[in-house]
Amino acid sequence: MYQLGDYLRRGSKFVNNQFFPSHKKLSTLMIYATDVCDSACKHCLIWAKRPVNYLSKEKIFEVMQSKCITKHTSVGLEGGEFMLHPDAMEIMQWFHQHHPNFDLLSNCLKPDGVIEAVKKHPPRRLFISLDGNEETYLHMRGKPGYQSVLKVIEAVHKQLPVSVMFTLSPYNNFDDMQHVAEVCKHYGIDMRVGIYNDIAFFDTVDKAHDLEPGQVKNQQPLDFRTVQQLKSEGKVETIKKVKAAERSGDIQTPKHDTSRSFQNFVPNIPEIIKEFSENYDFMVLYNEWRQNNVKLKCYSILDSLVILPNGEVPICQNLDLMLGNVHEQSLDAIFNGPTAIAQQKHFVHNCNQCWLNFHRKYDVILYRSFEKYFGRNITQKLFGYYQWCAEAEKSYADLIKP
Repeated sequence: MYQLGDYLRRGSKFVNNQFFPSHKKLSTLMIYATDVCDSACKHCLIWAKRPVNYLSKEKIFEVMQSKCITKHTSVGLEGGEFMLHPDAMEIMQWFHQHHPNFDLLSNCLKPDGVIEAVKKHPPRRLFISLDGNEETYLHMRGKPGYQSVLKVIEAVHKQLPVSVMFTLSPYNNFDDMQHVAEVCKHYGIDMRVGIYNDIAFFDTVDKAHDLEPGQVKNQQPLDFRTVQQLKSEGKVETIKKVKAAERSGDIQTPKHDTSRSFQNFVPNIPEIIKEFSENYDFMVLYNEWRQNNVKLKCYSILDSLVILPNGEVPICQNLDLMLGNVHEQSLDAIFNGPTAIAQQKHFVHNCNQCWLNFHRKYDVILYRSFEKYFGRNITQKLFGYYQWCAEAEKSYADLIKP
């Protein structure tokens, strides 16, 4: 899915951003254009946010003129459900004409609209969420959308790159992962495996990483009334307080329950996953990370950013820490200003809190690539102390054996 050129360009930005912190360039920008969503996912409660927000098309176009954005910056359009933004088609048309290096992320619950959009204004990639078979989809995402997803894949997979995003969570399991992998193999499309995290913006009620994959699978779907009740009971606020605590104390140590012994789920990972790059190793490392064995600095926050529907810009997807708001400052001032530089420097060197694709895959690729070509000692001198597993001196190649 990603070519050598993508990694080389990101590497050049890494060098630039290290030496010129007030002139950093973005490799990736995710625009959460709206928090309106027609799904009802258990692992993301954006759909229950009230009041709803839309980032206007005018503000999006203005942001795209920022100096920190280059023609090589990969921009993701998402939500909520991006296609529910009232100006979705016009925004996609603008990107197709002025910044073709953009991706669309969709749940495809309105398949005809997605098909029409990507045919009229093709993104570089289409990312589609699919977290299991038809039954699991209903229980985890609250809507009968499985067939809609297949309809979109069938209609567009020969016209543009399609990547199916599978989120491993307490609400699905490795049988579901096997099923989604078989769907992707059947259509000859890419698969991206992610891990459920309690992202602050998602208003989650279950603490990530403390439950095993599939532990609460097939419980009844959520509805709006149930979520509002959970909010009134303080469930969302409890998680937000946990997120606030992650910004203090020993932030090198993950805040999930590392006192307990977690199941080694590596033998349960379907063999077919090895046919899709950068997924098997990501899960093996997650298995080690949740037992507090993986230690990597977070360099991804120096070149990856998100903008929320209300204009707020968090330092990362995981922490509930805002650098600014694009309705009050320019994106350049927010991302490259003195406050941001100080915050970024602190969290790059001290945070090891999440296992999010958006951040951790970059760090894994950075460390493993340098270790492969220059060895552990030089890599450690360049980027600081790191380890892949409980055996601190073990190399990536020895841990992830073919």
